[in-house]
Amino acid sequence: MNVSPIPTVTGSWAYGCKQVLSVPVLTILLLWHPFTRAELSLAQAEIIAGQTDPMVAASQARSRALTDNAVADGQLPDPKLKLGLFNLPNDSFDIDQEPTTQLRLGVQQAFPRGDTLRYKQKQTSWKSTAEQQRSESIGLKIIRDVRLEFLELYYQVNAGLIIQQSRNVFSNLVMVTQAHYGSGRVRQQDVLRAELELSRLDDRATRIRNQEEISRASLRKWIGDAASDKIDTIFPELPEIPSQDSIHTGLEHHAEIRAETARIQSWEQGVNIAREQYKPGWSVGVEYRTRFGENPDGSDRTDMTAAMVTVDLPLFAEKRQDRRLSASQQQATAARMDRKDRLRKLKEILDREYANWLRLGEREQLYENRLLREASATATASLNAYQSGVTEFTSLMRARLTELDVRLQDLRIRVDRAKAKAKLLYLAAGVQQ
Repeated sequence: MNVSPIPTVTGSWAYGCKQVLSVPVLTILLLWHPFTRAELSLAQAEIIAGQTDPMVAASQARSRALTDNAVADGQLPDPKLKLGLFNLPNDSFDIDQEPTTQLRLGVQQAFPRGDTLRYKQKQTSWKSTAEQQRSESIGLKIIRDVRLEFLELYYQVNAGLIIQQSRNVFSNLVMVTQAHYGSGRVRQQDVLRAELELSRLDDRATRIRNQEEISRASLRKWIGDAASDKIDTIFPELPEIPSQDSIHTGLEHHAEIRAETARIQSWEQGVNIAREQYKPGWSVGVEYRTRFGENPDGSDRTDMTAAMVTVDLPLFAEKRQDRRLSASQQQATAARMDRKDRLRKLKEILDREYANWLRLGEREQLYENRLLREASATATASLNAYQSGVTEFTSLMRARLTELDVRLQDLRIRVDRAKAKAKLLYLAAGVQQ
């Protein structure tokens, strides 16, 4: 399943706004906006993260740089201009004295060995492709991490609300036991136990607030100050995931694996470059040679022209070409092993998270269909029995604490299942639609 692109406000709605809202109205809205900002939803957090993250921009810049370098790598070396004065006599430094004194002006062009330039260009192009895939992978990871951090923040915020609701109940229980103690219906131990559980609940609420602050700090890495906003109370909805077999098949097309494949191709071009080094490189040059002075008969000395060809002789390849070819082959082999290892890790994550997602779904249904209802009914029945003097206060407290734990565990299961789904959606990015 491909991750949909970050939505933007376009279309007739945006156009209509531009036509209707005047500049003063827009100014007022912009000033008023910070005080009327809606609750932060997961979709909004994803948009903010995608628009502001520097990692994607840096990777895209590296890819463009490599694309430019690929063009340059395919070009011949710059020609060399040669200018020199030859055979100048040291006794007089007179350029007309000797017939061999010459002013030489030449141009030389080198041609690298074999198809080295073509393979170098391909190598850099594959590096650019690898960086493009890495940029896509970074974008997918950002969406995944924002989802995970937002879901964890959602849990901490709503867990705090659940604890606050339970605290109100326990506070009422404290007042009830104090009243019953005053009338002699209960023991002082019941009052102390109620006050103890209320204090423990306050400590639990403090720990939840601490975790909420930590979660907001983690989310702030991706969305900045928006992480301090009040979050949407509606449980975050994520896109549906394909089947496990579809995701498994699509891993070959995932951005991470495509990046590894491009790196393999880059190293393969390095092997080709190393093989080309067994071929001779060569260069050509042309010189125009000006002669000074006169011949014995009084005529001007004739200018001359020279043409040269220089050829490399790779005769001793054992410790140079052979070694470099072997090194390039080993690098290509290592790249193939890295790709294989990465694919194996992604498959392991897929199997683990898919099983986790399925089992958490079963537990979610169990809590929704039975445990929440049973815990609530037990707590209500215990309260009625306690007020009627049928049961002890310890049983009432145990029932209330069980209800609290069941509600928190239900929330934890739903959030953890959504987290597993977020991880599966990251892996499903390679599924062909």
